[in-house]
Amino acid sequence: MNEMLHQLGVREDTLTYQEKAFLDEYGYLVLGQILTTQQLDVLRNRFQEILDAEAEKAGIELLDSKHIRHPKEEGVDRLADLVNKDPLFDIFYTYPRVLAGIAHVLGQEIKLSALNFRAALPGFGLQQLHVDWHETVAVGAYKVCNSIWLLDDFSVANGATRLVPGSHKHGVLPQGVLQDPFAPHPNEIILEARAGTVVIFNSHTWHGGTINKTDKPRRAVHSYFCQHTQPQQVDQKRYLRKDTLARISEAARALLDV
Repeated sequence: MNEMLHQLGVREDTLTYQEKAFLDEYGYLVLGQILTTQQLDVLRNRFQEILDAEAEKAGIELLDSKHIRHPKEEGVDRLADLVNKDPLFDIFYTYPRVLAGIAHVLGQEIKLSALNFRAALPGFGLQQLHVDWHETVAVGAYKVCNSIWLLDDFSVANGATRLVPGSHKHGVLPQGVLQDPFAPHPNEIILEARAGTVVIFNSHTWHGGTINKTDKPRRAVHSYFCQHTQPQQVDQKRYLRKDTLARISEAARALLDV
């Protein structure tokens, strides 16, 4: 076991054999409810405070990134560089069961690529089916893996994420074979789950948001990881603040590659 992961509480049995097999086969894994009602209330309030404070500059760190295709998405509130914005957010990239799943997909030499907040506003949120890598990869040679922390209930009504199970093994990109990547896919599933739930998904699995048809935002945090040899979506060395560096553990620093 990688020493960094071991220090962060990851063990060989942090995920069961059955959980690992499901993740291998279908490209995603629902870990269940990890955040409590109290934690959710605190986090939602904190995110709103940051959105209000940053206003038009919210998510600006993604605009500087060369590794995100659509930094400005209509009808979506975004925040980025959450590592620096509150110790409350440390759980999103250091939680052992999430790290165990990420390492199972990518191998043990991993790092955080980005820690972002995304809220699909009423009437918006539809994305084409896509993967988070620019080319196809061989089965098992995966480069990126994501986790979604649900801050609200996810449902068909509010535009929950859809994905096509097993598509990480197709060996083709959705835009190369689908006539309309925005259209429903016959094999897609909608990730319906309660707030506080965390879902890991291999980022080579076809996925995308759907339309929020309610009158409230659908909020989530994405802790997005990559193999250690790959560039980060948000350059942690560039953005890391001295006070953040001083308070986080040596293992967390290694995970950030700082």
